[in-house]
Amino acid sequence: MDKCTLTKYNMKIVFLSDTHQRHHDVDIPNGDILIHAGDFSSRGTVQEVTDFLNWFSKQPHKYKIFIAGNHDFFFEREREETIRKIIPKNLIYLNDSGITIENIRIWGSPVQPEFLNWAFNRERGEEIKKHWNLIPKDTNLLITHGPPEGILDKTIRGKSVGCLDLLNRVNNIQPKIHVFGHIHEAYGVYKTANTTFINASILNERYRNTNDAVVVDW
Repeated sequence: MDKCTLTKYNMKIVFLSDTHQRHHDVDIPNGDILIHAGDFSSRGTVQEVTDFLNWFSKQPHKYKIFIAGNHDFFFEREREETIRKIIPKNLIYLNDSGITIENIRIWGSPVQPEFLNWAFNRERGEEIKKHWNLIPKDTNLLITHGPPEGILDKTIRGKSVGCLDLLNRVNNIQPKIHVFGHIHEAYGVYKTANTTFINASILNERYRNTNDAVVVDW
């Protein structure tokens, strides 16, 4: 993991996900760290991505971290060099990678179980498990685009679509926070003895801006 230093010990972290080009309409609370868990675009075009990155980079938070989601095709189709050039220097992009900010070990991954013909699809089982095995055991804050199985993962029809292998890895690691999105209608917070799970989807299942960013004091 790369390392950054934050001088504060009491930090406010702001979470959001699934804004789908509606980021300009979102009320972003103040904080020290701003995290977006993917699907900031609709079709993943360079124009959509550039608009989001410019907006995200102008937010006042000390650290701004994001991952891609299944709509953000640009980040799967383009070469790493091209991606690196388009990202403003004050943003942190994670793709099966991590960063440590004042002893908070953060890891991010855009993959989710295969769903139609979207970006970062992986077959359930061994293929997707390879990505979850990359998550370090000492991770404190985990960012994935998709949810773990059975936790804030039910569609409007009541079907649980999260990833069992991700759930198993999270249960093994027990990060303090696991944030994701993807399933808009499952927005909310769920706490266990060891982990706070956050579905931070801003848009609802009808792609309307109805939900607030989630704020956590670390």
